[in-house]
Order: sequence, then structure tokens, then C-alpha cells
Amino acid sequence: MKTSTSEGRRRTVWKQHQQHIFDEQCGSDADVKARIGKARAAYLQLRNIWNSKQLSTNTKVRIFNTNVKTVLLYGAETWRTTKAIIQKMQVFINSCLRKILQIRWPDTISNDVL
Repeated sequence: MKTSTSEGRRRTVWKQHQQHIFDEQCGSDADVKARIGKARAAYLQLRNIWNSKQLSTNTKVRIFNTNVKTVLLYGAETWRTTKAIIQKMQVFINSCLRKILQIRWPDTISNDVL
């Protein structure tokens, strides 16, 4: 099922129950924001796993990669790969990993080590 509507400069396309937003001025920036929001929701639903003392860090990172990153990167092949989009995605990923690894502000480490 594929329908499309036009509202000024923004066009929304529905594809197989997934929403892709293409902004004619910004390309896929709105779609990236929507995917980050959905990935954040997936991350928050797994809060009990991130806080678990019984799971190893390696297991938590693997769960993050399979459940949160896949939601984040769904449809990424249609996005324009600009530095801004890549940076937004990397900021979200690093933020999640810092929370999973329990790295607080006073215990900062570089992004390369992360």
C-alpha cells in the first residue's frame, strides 16, 4: 500500500506501515529525526536490560546493536549521507553506549575509545 500527500514543501510517503518523511529543503533530515525518536523509544523499552547486573557488557552491546541500531538504521539507504546526518546518528549511538557502559560526565573518555 503506497499513498502520498503533499503539504507545501513537505511530502509524506507511507510504505508497508512505515513512515518515511522527505523534506524538499532538507532532504531526509526529518526522516532521520523520526528514526532517532523511534530508536530512543526502543532503547527506553530495554531499560531493564541496560540496568541488569546479570548480563555482561558484551551482551548488552550486542542487544543494543540488534534491537536499537536496526531501528535507527531502517531505511538509511534512502537518506542523503551528509556530515550533519552522520553526526546526529553518531551522537545518539554514543549517548546510548555511554549510558549502557555507565560512563558519567566526570569519567569522560574519548569517542574513539568508546
